[in-house]
This record gives sequence, C-alpha cells and structure tokens, in this order.
Amino acid sequence: MEREPVERVADDDIDLYEVSSWEPRTRLDRLLVGAEDRLRTFYRLLVWLAAGLALASVIGVSALVLVAEFQFGNLDAVTDPVVTALVVLSVVPALLIAAYIWHVDVTTGEPASLLVVTFLLTMVLAGAAALLNELGSTIINVVGAATLGAEVVGTPIMLVLFFFLVVGPVEETVKLLAIRLYAYRDDRFDAVIDGAVYGAVAGLGFATIENALYITRPLESVTTTADVLQTAGGTTAARTLAGPGHVIYSALAGFYLGLAKFNRDHAVPLVAKGLLLAAVIHATYNTGASVVPPLLVGTLSLSSLSAVVIYVVTFQIAAGYFLYLKLKRYQDTYRAVGAGHPDRAPMPELVEFDGPTHTAPTSTGAVAVTSQRTPSDPPSDSATGSAEGPGSTDTGDRATGSPEGKSFDSTENGQESDSVDDWEF
Repeated sequence: MEREPVERVADDDIDLYEVSSWEPRTRLDRLLVGAEDRLRTFYRLLVWLAAGLALASVIGVSALVLVAEFQFGNLDAVTDPVVTALVVLSVVPALLIAAYIWHVDVTTGEPASLLVVTFLLTMVLAGAAALLNELGSTIINVVGAATLGAEVVGTPIMLVLFFFLVVGPVEETVKLLAIRLYAYRDDRFDAVIDGAVYGAVAGLGFATIENALYITRPLESVTTTADVLQTAGGTTAARTLAGPGHVIYSALAGFYLGLAKFNRDHAVPLVAKGLLLAAVIHATYNTGASVVPPLLVGTLSLSSLSAVVIYVVTFQIAAGYFLYLKLKRYQDTYRAVGAGHPDRAPMPELVEFDGPTHTAPTSTGAVAVTSQRTPSDPPSDSATGSAEGPGSTDTGDRATGSPEGKSFDSTENGQESDSVDDWEF
C-alpha cells in the first residue's frame, strides 16, 4: 500500500498521530472503533440471516413442489412396487457410473452419512430446478416474442436458448448447491477428488427424482400391471439412457468445487469454471438429442430408437472420458507423490551454505549422511541438485514415476508444490 509522504520520510520516534496516521488512543477513539466492530458483526449477521432465509425458502418451495406432485400429480404412483422397480431400473446405469467414481477415489472413503444426505438434498432441490426451468422458459418465450415476433416461440433456436441459458445452468447449479450445503462443509471432505464423488451422488439423486417424475406422469388412468409396463416401459428405457449424464456433468462440476475448497484464493473462478463446463456439456447434449437422431435416421436409414441409442451412448462416452482424464490424473499424481502414506515425512531440503549436516533414513532404515561443503568445494555426487532437494544418497525414499520427474522430496508437508488444478480444458 502506498504510504503518505510525511509517514514515508519521518523518523520512527516522531509521533504522527492524526498527522499522517491514526490509532485508537482516546476514549472516543476506542468507542468509535468498538462501534465499528459491532456494526460489522451486525452486518455479517444480517447477510447470513438473509442467505439463510433465502436458502430455507428455496428448500421449502422445492419440498412443496414434490408434495404437490404426490398430492395432485402422479408421483404417488411410486408406492406401487412395479413402478418402484421401473424407477430403480432406470437409474441402474447412473448408479454404476457413480459407483465407479466412488471406487477410483484413491483417498479415504467417503462417509455414508454425507453421501445419503447429498443424495436426498438433491432430490428435494430438484423441485426448485423444475420451477426455475418453467420460469426461464416463460421469460425466453416472452422476450423472444416481444423482440423477434410471436412466430419464433417454439422454434429450434428458442429451444437451444432454453437449454443453454436455463436448463444447463439451473440444474447444474442446483446439484452443486446440494453438495455445498452439507458435504462441502464437513472436514471429511478432505481431498479434491471428493468433490467428484459427491457430485456423482448429487447427479444420481437428481436423475432418480427426474426419472420418477417422467415415468409416473402417464400413469394417471393406468390400473393393471400390464398397462403400467406397456405405458411406462418405453419411458423407463429412455430415462435409463439419460440418467448417466446427470452423474457425469455434476461429478465434473463437483471436481472443480473440490479444487475451490483447497484453492480459496481462486474459489470463485474455479466454481464458475466447473459450472460452466457442466452446463455447456449438459445443454449440448440436450440440443443434440433434438437434432442428431433425426439426421441419423435420414442419412443412415436407422430406426428412431437405434438413432437415439447411438447418439446418447456416444455422447455419454465422450463426456465420461473427459471426466475420466481428470480423475486419472489426480489418481496418478496422488500415488506418485506418496500422498497415501502420511507417515512418510519429506526429506529436509539442502541449500547451498547449509551449516549443519543433514541425515535422512533410507528405504532400508539406514541413515545416509550428506556431507557439508563450502562454496569452494567442487560438487560431489552426493551434493548435486542441492537447490532442488536432497542428494542422491536417499534414492530409496523418492516416489518414482512422479509427473515431470518430480520426487517426493519436492513436496512440502506431504503435498505437491505444484497445484493439480492447472489442467487444460
């Protein structure tokens, strides 16, 4: 910070109180400072209160939407064992992908309580997403009709705008919010990759309630089991293909939420990047689902079902591979730096002109002594690379296969000095 001219040149023994500097000295000074502190505390309290009320309102409205679906819609049909079985079957692929992401988490296992709460919170908040989607659709149609004419309402361009401006951002934000409200605040959320795990579970919760809504809507006048299977069977198959997308998109956004938790100085851009990627991929999938299958039918003479299956599976594989690359790099780096062995302390770093002699245990338990040298001494084999880590006397303790040739010695407090969030899009 730039200093005031008087303060910059004045000697330390000159009293600059209320000349160019200030500190609370008098009773009035202390009274005003105390008042400022209380006002700041009150302001923070109001902000938290407003945020809490807004959040409670969102959760309350979401819960009311689900209750309304039970009371006045057809969601109560899930109490039928056959319908329940259809809903469960529709989320099996999404469940398998979420289980795989949980499996590749090389850190400590995530507590069941956090996973269950994240799952249930997402199901509840899905009601808010439904309301916001409806509101966003109405706004886009009204604005489009007012600016471009009523004939644009319902056209493909308006649908694309709806997917990119409403559906993608709203649904991905709701799923990320479910993680942020509970699991993120827990100390057991202790690694970047944990964000992907909770993101996958949030996507599974969203897919479950969304599939239940789609499957039960056409069952209002259906009474027999055969009619249920005939009416909802096709919807179940379609939702089976769509469900994995929710897991993949929110796992990607959750991964960046994990990066944000451990990179607080860049938390906002990291969360924004994760949401942007997830929302764009989500909206691209929705847009392609309306465009690509008809093209496949027309050009390859495929059936409508075959075209849809080919598009959905191909897109989900591509999106899943993008997520896989990020998880794989984290997994490889975690193992390369030895992060899974907390009892393995990093070697003391030697720098030129070090006074005391450093000793370090080798991989066999022996003690290797690195001799002290003066600037005039020629570098020896045991002292080379002193600016980057200990000498080669302790190769047994180095983590092999680390990225860019880094050794375990180049870490500090068991964490790699280079952040793993510097990954290309």
